[in-house]
Amino acid sequence: MRPQHRPHGHRQPRDFEQIIHPQAVNREAAAEPPAARQLGPAGFYASALWLRVAFSGLRWEVHETVEQDDLVVLHVTMSGRHTGVLVHYQPGTATVDSAMPPTGKSFAVAQTHWFRTLDGMIAEHWANRDDLGVARQAGWVPPSPAFLLRAGLAKRRARKRSA
Repeated sequence: MRPQHRPHGHRQPRDFEQIIHPQAVNREAAAEPPAARQLGPAGFYASALWLRVAFSGLRWEVHETVEQDDLVVLHVTMSGRHTGVLVHYQPGTATVDSAMPPTGKSFAVAQTHWFRTLDGMIAEHWANRDDLGVARQAGWVPPSPAFLLRAGLAKRRARKRSA
């Protein structure tokens, strides 16, 4: 039987269970929703869902891969379009810190993603990202008065939903 093809970005929890160690830590999840801060596949899956709420057409083009011992590094370009509200949370809490309303603008920025492996699975992740590049290309900075108003409204809505 032929495996079912799913377009890039339509992963299922079982896909994460195959590559993410049950005790894996995502160091990038501190400002993400509480569900993304869990250990293991469930946390990584929640991070993926969180990103896909805010960005459509999200993809990573891999330029270089380096491996040494239990460390794997990917140099990538992340691209997509800002089509949903991007909500950030205060580290360690479920309190909404900021909410960026969709601008409809596309972006493409360089990143490096670092993975530590254990038993052939991802056990730890951290990244170097160009968040300012995303912000500029997505139209968040410099903020217009209209964008600031929309951001304030989006933040209030996000706080109500998370309460």
